[in-house]
Amino acid sequence: MEQRITCFLPSGSENDLLQTLVQLEDAGVTRKTWIFGKYEGNRDSLPGNAGMVDILSMLSTAAVKKMAALAETDYVLIYTKPLPLRLGEYALLRMMQVADDTGAGMVYSDYFEFKEGAVRPCPVIDYQKGSLRDDFNFGSVMLYRTSALKKAVARVPEEYQFAGLYYLRLKVSEKHSLFRIPEYLYTEMETDTRKSGQKMFDYVDPRNRQMQLEMERACTEHLKAVNGWLKPVFRDADLTQGAFPVEASVIIPVRNRVKTITDAVKSVLGQKTKFPFNLIVVDNHSTDGTSGILAEFAASDERLIHIIPEREDLGIGGCWNTGAFHKQCGRFAIQLDSDDLYIDENVVQRIVDEFYSQECVMIVGSYRMVDFSLEEIPPGLIDHREWTPDNGRNNALRINGLGAPRAFFTPVLREIRLPNVSYGEDYALGLAISRHYQVGRIYDPLYLCRRWEENTDASLDIQKQNSHNTYKDRIRTIELLARIASNKESAGN
Repeated sequence: MEQRITCFLPSGSENDLLQTLVQLEDAGVTRKTWIFGKYEGNRDSLPGNAGMVDILSMLSTAAVKKMAALAETDYVLIYTKPLPLRLGEYALLRMMQVADDTGAGMVYSDYFEFKEGAVRPCPVIDYQKGSLRDDFNFGSVMLYRTSALKKAVARVPEEYQFAGLYYLRLKVSEKHSLFRIPEYLYTEMETDTRKSGQKMFDYVDPRNRQMQLEMERACTEHLKAVNGWLKPVFRDADLTQGAFPVEASVIIPVRNRVKTITDAVKSVLGQKTKFPFNLIVVDNHSTDGTSGILAEFAASDERLIHIIPEREDLGIGGCWNTGAFHKQCGRFAIQLDSDDLYIDENVVQRIVDEFYSQECVMIVGSYRMVDFSLEEIPPGLIDHREWTPDNGRNNALRINGLGAPRAFFTPVLREIRLPNVSYGEDYALGLAISRHYQVGRIYDPLYLCRRWEENTDASLDIQKQNSHNTYKDRIRTIELLARIASNKESAGN
């Protein structure tokens, strides 16, 4: 068979690395394999077509440039793990065949995962224009068209320590498709045994701050290249328009939270403000006793408005719309989840004050992660410091959320509305608002985010994770296309 692939992979232990090298050599289509990093084993034991590259990290721009320089074959295979790889029968031939047939700049596939002594299927998802998050899961094996890789590397404007591979796929995607093969072509080993609810906060972990800054720069350059970057120019906000029954409403959508709803309601009704406010709880047909608790609160405090919607097809977004369009909704609508509670009695006043001082139509606060007993858990404070006034709305297309608690100027909320889903609804609204308006920020913690086994994202199976990620990528795609169209329209005027 024709040897059309040059392989690149990180170093590992001698036994693990040799297992992978044997797999690549036995495939019969690899000409040369290059190993990044330090190898502590016996170099004489390496196959004759294997060589070492004196660059420690494959994530760096230096590594990507070295790949471009060393590749003399039609395709480049990048394997990102130091653990043993097991290829399926004819796997690399299949990847080349699909790449040849589609003209893709890169192909990737579903895979099997060996984890905690068991093998399980790991389907991945299709790449979209909005698949801009740097943690998009391609699996550990990617086959790049060498000509596309070389052209992309030639357009890398700066040196990255962490964002080299991320920026490579962004640049390739500008000119070529990134094509998923829905077939299980290999088995990789996985050592991260955390649940989905633990992994989801990695990008706001302060220990990853430097990496996140690099990822932001890479994404920003890509957005400029595709005409999706927005300049820091915003619409003015007239916060005095309209008449409202109260200055602020806290909105809580809820279904079956008998264990936590009392804490949430008390934390709202205990707020101290200089203006009238109320609490709108949209009870989505609870069956566990939640409705009875809310009815008792409403009977004793007229500030609590207990709504049970007529519709039975509402997600969290639909419940939010129900609250926002209620005749008792105030000038500002402030979010609180039914699991959580405000950190003190001054939160509602603080948020409203910030609307006027920052002159914005949306405020995003910060929160502290706690367990069910309200004891702090890692990573602690989630303050989304990656948001900056000039570039926050662009970087928002890369990250998986905007932060919380969120609060909105009700006329704008009613104009845009939330999609009727129960995941990503707030993200979709925030992106749409940020396209036109500046989003205000509060970096002090405003509420306690309770993480426990009944959180909707605490422990998701792979199908649910893929569903969530596909939807958020679709939201980003919609928003990116809207921003590109807006930029074209502005340029034409």
